[in-house]
Amino acid sequence: MTNNSVDPTAIKFEGHGSYSDPTTRRLTGWTAHGGFRIDVPFMTEIAPNLWHGGVETGLILPPFIDHVLSLYKWEEYTVNHPLKSKLTVEMYDATDQDLEGVEELAHWVNQARKTGNVLVHCQAGLNRSSLVIAKALVLNGDVKDGIEATRLIREARSEACLCNPAFEYWVSKL
Repeated sequence: MTNNSVDPTAIKFEGHGSYSDPTTRRLTGWTAHGGFRIDVPFMTEIAPNLWHGGVETGLILPPFIDHVLSLYKWEEYTVNHPLKSKLTVEMYDATDQDLEGVEELAHWVNQARKTGNVLVHCQAGLNRSSLVIAKALVLNGDVKDGIEATRLIREARSEACLCNPAFEYWVSKL
């Protein structure tokens, strides 16, 4: 049985700084899958009204974000403005993660995008969030398939996105 108070798939990040702008503040460390070195901003814009990222408790959510989908319940942004909506889902960066609800989450993201900026985040903004964002991009017609979604996400955010081989395989079949 999993201890729900700790994410066993969490990445150990290096050096934490002040709680500045998450679009410029960097998240650094090594991935659990593939041993990629990461050095990315906490938040990256992927497509119109669609932001992709990680989280650290106490980091201040920018006021231009209207909706938040959190796939990492163990830490959260400080929110100092009214959100239109927020959804938190427990998901692990594990190769055996059940992916049954991803399509429903992608639909939620695309509905929210119609009324403002959406942040989809997990711990580092690499695997869980990439999975949902890839499906949302395909469903919304932003890209033609999962291969193109993966390419877009990696170019915009990091080559380490979708380094979880099970997630990458699932996305490749979209």
